[in-house]
Amino acid sequence: MKKILYFLFIIPIFLFSQEQVKGVIYEDNPDNREIVLPGANVYWLDLPIGTVTDINGAFKIPYKNVYKKLVISYVGFKTDTITVKNSNSITHRLKPTSMLDEVILKRQKKSTSVSYIKSFNIINVSSDELLKAACCNLAESFETNPSIDVNFSDAISGTRQIKMLGLTSPNILITTENVPSIRGASQAYGLSFIPGTWVESIQITKGTGSVINGFESIAGQINAELKKPSTDDKLFVNAYTAGNGRMELNTHLNSKLSEKWSTGLYLHGNIRDKKNDKNNDSFLDAPLAKQINVMNRWQYANTETGFVSFLNLRYLNDEKQSGQVSFNPDTDKLTTNFWGSEIDTERLDISFKLGYVNPNIPYQSLGLQLAYSDHKQDSYFGLKRYDIKHQSFYSNLLYNSIISDSRHKVKTGVSFTYDEYNELVLDTDYSRNENSVGGFFEYNYDDLGAINMSAGIRIDHHNLLGTFVTPRFHIRYSKWEKSALRASFGRGKRSANIFTENQKMFATSRSINIFNSGGKVYGLDPEIAWNYGVSYLQGFNLFGGKADINIDFYRTDFKNQVVVDWENSTEISFYNLEGESYSNSFQSEFSYNPFNHFNLKLAYKYYDVMTQYKSGKKLTPLIPKNRVFANASYELHTKKNGSHWKFDATYNWLSKQRLPSTKNSEIEYQLNEFSPTLSTLNVQATKVFSPKFEVYIGGENITNVKQKNPVVSAENPFGPYFDSTLVYGPVFGSMFYTGLRYKLN
Repeated sequence: MKKILYFLFIIPIFLFSQEQVKGVIYEDNPDNREIVLPGANVYWLDLPIGTVTDINGAFKIPYKNVYKKLVISYVGFKTDTITVKNSNSITHRLKPTSMLDEVILKRQKKSTSVSYIKSFNIINVSSDELLKAACCNLAESFETNPSIDVNFSDAISGTRQIKMLGLTSPNILITTENVPSIRGASQAYGLSFIPGTWVESIQITKGTGSVINGFESIAGQINAELKKPSTDDKLFVNAYTAGNGRMELNTHLNSKLSEKWSTGLYLHGNIRDKKNDKNNDSFLDAPLAKQINVMNRWQYANTETGFVSFLNLRYLNDEKQSGQVSFNPDTDKLTTNFWGSEIDTERLDISFKLGYVNPNIPYQSLGLQLAYSDHKQDSYFGLKRYDIKHQSFYSNLLYNSIISDSRHKVKTGVSFTYDEYNELVLDTDYSRNENSVGGFFEYNYDDLGAINMSAGIRIDHHNLLGTFVTPRFHIRYSKWEKSALRASFGRGKRSANIFTENQKMFATSRSINIFNSGGKVYGLDPEIAWNYGVSYLQGFNLFGGKADINIDFYRTDFKNQVVVDWENSTEISFYNLEGESYSNSFQSEFSYNPFNHFNLKLAYKYYDVMTQYKSGKKLTPLIPKNRVFANASYELHTKKNGSHWKFDATYNWLSKQRLPSTKNSEIEYQLNEFSPTLSTLNVQATKVFSPKFEVYIGGENITNVKQKNPVVSAENPFGPYFDSTLVYGPVFGSMFYTGLRYKLN
């Protein structure tokens, strides 16, 4: 492995200088004016050697006597191929396609796509895909994507938990505009703090991802791109109400202040004040909740100087009350009158991004990212208190350039992260500070044809985890048209925040055990894992329609892991891994567009996730071995005024899931070893009245599937066997909703 990495990273060193052809590309116009074409593609015919013209239309490209045909192309212009006899300078004019016979091509844009070109296995989810479900927040934005598993983490908090490649969200790097955002204190509830209407698109990376974003990613990365003030609607309003008592209002106000400055005010508020107990177990099926979320964005762009910047200011206040229906916090808080819980979160986020692209050398750019967050959570669960305050600072400086020509791209930079945790668990203080500084280098080779390769490495020094190296490698090979064979491997390392990542454990009667191994975080050593993956994407025509099939397999091997052991029903234990722990994930996905405005997506997923517990090697609980997914969407013909209908349906089938052992519980509280299989169906219909106004109505779990007795020992919540965490399916049953969207361009 070390020899392979060494070979990959010394490749750029051995690139040698050679003879070059220089030139300038102009537009061919009737007045014969010298209008340069920056960004034009220049490459040798049938050779993987190319470049792009700079801001002045100039280019330089390697030359040998055997190179004869030079291809020049530019969007909106006719592609030319010229003969080159020597290394003299070239001046060439491209003819606009407007001077040619006009051909209009129309194609339906896919709402979810995977690139055939990039070395990373990235799934791009557009705003059109997000509209296929209610998408009230980021946690609910993955219902129509088979790569992400979504389920409720427990029967009380109403929190949705996501998994990827068989691993929970702490193993996934979650970023907002490539700045780490859902981490530390926000792990449990942070996905619900990003409103769905704020999201422009989502990029899901399978595998460890790029070294540019840090060393913590193990299973993959999820990046949410937010809407930009310069391109978002001047006014956008989304109102939503659901049968479980939830009401929500989103408003976007954007203004273009000048040619270079734009600003946007994004307002979100939601409330759930209706008590529901459909299964009559005395516990709320969904918590009472209130949230106020305000963001102000400032955007600056100057194409002449090459500077672009963003400034984000965000404030959040979120309140949740859960527990028994009769619980009143004014009289019952931290008493045994009734079991109840309150989680109050206040959060401040400030982020700044500055980018510079050299106007004279477009392939050279410099970027700076700065982010600060102050997260405060005060909470109690029955008689257990849990408070955490997390202050975080993140900075990343990134430089992009090329070596020799555009086939060889490099990214390098330095990053610094600081985290201060003040954590009160029951009556014990677990405060600590973490900081890390690191440097990274990533080399990308693209032969403009069959091969695209990215090799990255970073070295970090962490005050608690020491100094360590993080290598990552991705490659894509295309043998024929519309194909992409990918392979990747990489290493991830992280300190496990055992309490905030597993807050659901407080909604039980379990005692907490930590087996100290001498580590620097809670007495535990950090988690270290290697991820390996292969995938194959093939597009083709089927009965006159467009189709593609995507197959991937990923394996994650933990060299060290903080094991979360639920196998004793009266306690939860944390200890470092002694033995083998791994996750195997296989997925096959078929997408088909048989005719215009109809899309079908089918997927099958298989998991084999094993963990070595002190009681033996077992399947990791609450993960189905098999999952079947289907999504269909259809749009009716659009009338001249923009009016039309849209319909969407999503089906999920989950196989049985292993439940943690309850053998030491009294007989009436013992559960089966495996859960039953279950399936859910979500539907939504949208009536678009005009490009400005639409109304939608939908239902989640319309077949009314419900887990029987999701709260163990609900009648005695202060007894020894109370547990609300053994959730494998829906708790609420059917939930119907309606809403409207209005926008003004």
